[in-house]
Amino acid sequence: MGEKIVPAEASTELPPVKALDDVLEHSAPPISTQTSDPAPANSPTNGNSAEVPLTVEKAYYEQIIENAPEAISIVNQEVRILRINGEFTRLFGFTADEAAGKRLDVLIVPPDRYAETAWIAESIKTERKLTLETRRQRKDGSLVEVLLSTSRVTVNGKGLGAYVSYRDITEQKRAEELNAALYAIAARSQSAEDLQQFFAAIHNIVGQLMNARNLYIALYDPQSQLLSFPYFVDEQDSTPAPKPLGRGLTEYVLRTGEPLLATPEVFEELVRRGEAELIGAPSVDWLGVPLKSGTACFGTLVVQNYSEITRFGERDREILKFVSQQLAAAIEHKRYEEALRRSEARSRSLILSAAFGICRCTLGGRFLDVNPALITMLGYESVEDLLQLNARREVFVNPQELDRLAEDYRSTESRNGVEVQWRRKDGRVIIVRLSGCAATISDEPEEVLELIAEDITDRRQLEEQLRQAQKMDAVGRLAGGVAHDFNNLLMVINGYTEVLLEQLEKGSAMHQKVHSIQQAADRAATLTRQLLAFSRKQFLELKVVDVNTVIGDMERLLRPLIGENIELVTRLSTQTGHTRADAGQLEQVIMNLVVNAKDAMPEGGKLTLQSSDVTVRQNYSEHRFIQPGRYAVISVTDTGLGMDKETQSRIFEPFFTTKEKGKGTGLGLSTVYGIVKQSKGYVFAQSELGAGTTFHVYLPRVEDSAEEVSPAKSQQNEAGGCETVLLVEDEESVRELVRLTLAARGYNVLEAENGECGLRIAETCKEPIDILITDVVMPGIGGRELAKKLLALRPGISVLYLSGYTEDTVITHGALGPSTGFLQKPFTLQSLAEKVREVLRSRSAPMSAPKSIAKSASN
Repeated sequence: MGEKIVPAEASTELPPVKALDDVLEHSAPPISTQTSDPAPANSPTNGNSAEVPLTVEKAYYEQIIENAPEAISIVNQEVRILRINGEFTRLFGFTADEAAGKRLDVLIVPPDRYAETAWIAESIKTERKLTLETRRQRKDGSLVEVLLSTSRVTVNGKGLGAYVSYRDITEQKRAEELNAALYAIAARSQSAEDLQQFFAAIHNIVGQLMNARNLYIALYDPQSQLLSFPYFVDEQDSTPAPKPLGRGLTEYVLRTGEPLLATPEVFEELVRRGEAELIGAPSVDWLGVPLKSGTACFGTLVVQNYSEITRFGERDREILKFVSQQLAAAIEHKRYEEALRRSEARSRSLILSAAFGICRCTLGGRFLDVNPALITMLGYESVEDLLQLNARREVFVNPQELDRLAEDYRSTESRNGVEVQWRRKDGRVIIVRLSGCAATISDEPEEVLELIAEDITDRRQLEEQLRQAQKMDAVGRLAGGVAHDFNNLLMVINGYTEVLLEQLEKGSAMHQKVHSIQQAADRAATLTRQLLAFSRKQFLELKVVDVNTVIGDMERLLRPLIGENIELVTRLSTQTGHTRADAGQLEQVIMNLVVNAKDAMPEGGKLTLQSSDVTVRQNYSEHRFIQPGRYAVISVTDTGLGMDKETQSRIFEPFFTTKEKGKGTGLGLSTVYGIVKQSKGYVFAQSELGAGTTFHVYLPRVEDSAEEVSPAKSQQNEAGGCETVLLVEDEESVRELVRLTLAARGYNVLEAENGECGLRIAETCKEPIDILITDVVMPGIGGRELAKKLLALRPGISVLYLSGYTEDTVITHGALGPSTGFLQKPFTLQSLAEKVREVLRSRSAPMSAPKSIAKSASN
């Protein structure tokens, strides 16, 4: 408690009192005055005090002292009590007899205030008034806050003692203490860094107002439905863990929303009614008050004691209730502050960890704040590096884009998906998509934009690659369809030229002309095969091959091909391993790439043929379209002219060429593309004008052992037979040619123009049918479905499929079964005769493992 000492003004003497000791000694009783009678003419009130008898004057002073609102004691020079009034007895509990003759300091001065007695004695001697706020002790030992005033009593200029008055200022001090507590709570709520620190400060403040040795704060969270104890100080119990609501006194206050002073008697009554139960150590007094936000109760402030010496009363409850109101408001304020801090921290964390660049910048192009993603996007090392940049000059490739952006924001206040070009620190240009709005903070010195920047450079590249792949696929489908139809025409041309050549005398003029027709048809067939290769619709016989072996076998053929002015260097890695491919087609890939490299170096140069083992991991930055895995890579590098970006985007298109007219068909690289794709691989080029070109072929690596490549069969004139053949072909000219060829070799040919007709012939024919020769793709019932129905109708029948490309499921799901064959158009009549005999012989031969046939799953 603060003490206040106020020096009094210059002392004035009391009216003369005769023989104060005598008066007190005789102990004359107070004179009762009739307040309704008029004052005598010679009363002290009329100013003639000298004529008033002493007894009357004494009576007046007796009444003044006795009826004064302050407790008054009159002491002699030894500070012994000569007289007290009734208020003194009421305030301190001592009667006049108990107080008479006692030293004032012994009677009501607490031990820690004995020094004040010396001040009073000193004031008696110096004739100075003394005023101070202090504490005095009642008869029952309790303390009371008083405003003490003392002044010397003199008679005829001689000091006889002093009077001391006490005004009870307990309520005043209490109000001051509560106000001080209010200010302290408000100050602590602002200065405390967290709620735990704030609660400790509240405990200290409450401890100054009342006995609060044991104090805790309980808060209820409606979301988790748990009661927690963020602050708990108790000499008996430890801090409880968060728990659901139970039947304790804390929960009782939460339920009722009213303060509770639970003495042992009150607690027993609550237990008897089933409204409470004992939780923790039993206390002598338990005092709890609710913490409210509006009318909702969200917590409890509790003090308790375990000693009979100090008990809680109504004053303590009122103090705690007052503190709880301030505490509840402060907790709500702190909660809002912490929620705001957490929200800001989460927002800041989101910004700092965001994958997109986020920034605040002025419309003039000055960065005010940036996140790490934007720093990385632009290739800088720190925030300071970016804040020093002028975005107009150093970031925007086209400064007018910033002007347009600023104008858009002024007119619409927000924009989404604006694509601009930015320049990185290393000079590389990236494509950025900007979205954002004008800043809403009003104290900004300039107009400010809040932007989210997404680097879409890779996405645009992938989109371009996808568009290129879609274009290649569309061209491939077109090329495959054209090749299929053209194969039917070539089938007829080649077939009849072959018949004519057999019938014409060699060396004759007509034989030479027909031979020229055959050569032209063969060249056309080569073009269709290349188109089929590009469209990934050619027939591949896949085997496990050693990539280095294929390259090594070709090296001796490549050296004379490229010429003496080009140096051929091979670098084969021992780790390259094996892949599953058609060895002949893989050789074609290498041959085409080498020829392309040779043509790119008309003045000579260096050609490097290299193999390597590469493992592509997820999100391979260079070519994300490559599936992760291990690859055998073939690289062909030249030191030639190189290509620009436009040329690179079209190099795999059929018939696209940069060569002079008549010096290339434009199918070399498209053939490479189709073969590699059909082998489930990837091919791409890296090139710059004047810096040469490198083609990389990625082929999926396998761990199986390499298989031996079967030698080509020798060409021989296959004899015919006498079996019955059911020929089903929707193209009339092809059907007629095949019928004539087979009939000329002794076969009994039954022909049908479609699947339905073929099925009817099979159902009505009485004689056995040995082999079905059918086109794969036909209107209505296709070749696969027809063969299935005939096998059910005539088990054991052999099947030979004919097709211009391999786009039917009969050969795309792994293998052809026994007594089944496939012949790709265009074919020679001799190969037709051989294949028919081969399939017919397989009926009687032991069943062997099916032959592996490959087809790209993309078809």
